[in-house]
Amino acid sequence: MLKKDKLLAIFRKSHALQRGHFELSSGLHSGHYFQCAQVLQDPRLASQICAEIARRFKKSKPTVIIGPAVGGTIVAYETARHMKTRAMYTERVDSEMQLRRGFVLTKQDRVLVVEDAITTGESARKVADLVEALSAKVIGVAAIVDRSGGKVKFPGRRYERLLTISFETFHPNDCPLCSEQIPVTRPGRPKRNMV
Repeated sequence: MLKKDKLLAIFRKSHALQRGHFELSSGLHSGHYFQCAQVLQDPRLASQICAEIARRFKKSKPTVIIGPAVGGTIVAYETARHMKTRAMYTERVDSEMQLRRGFVLTKQDRVLVVEDAITTGESARKVADLVEALSAKVIGVAAIVDRSGGKVKFPGRRYERLLTISFETFHPNDCPLCSEQIPVTRPGRPKRNMV
């Protein structure tokens, strides 16, 4: 079992916690960012973390583990490897999640939706909605980090997170970091200044 204090130690050692001015995938701004890729780039650590997600959902017997690209791709693969099942990822097309690259779900599939970090839960919800629109069953949602401080809920769905933290977020129009004209970084994208 991977306990919270050990997971925090892993994140600290890998410098996954970053400070600055960030635009999150939700469109909100924050002075902190959890860059899970700093941890997931190490196959040994990725395996250890995703083994904990697999352990928590073992009894649910998923047939597919799926995550939104890019953040959920490695998490889906590593969790599926531990569960000896298939891994898939969705891609955003015109702000909607889609399965591409020949990935197919059937109504017999039992799907676990995984994410590296959740702030609002929007990406995971869109993936779960897509899975259900394709007649497969969502058995739960899992995240390595829940940045909402536990505020995000997935009504009617089991939700497991390995670490819950709370960082203040701001709408761009009310962002004190923007008021101070601190350049915005969009993690996972090439660096550029935004005004």
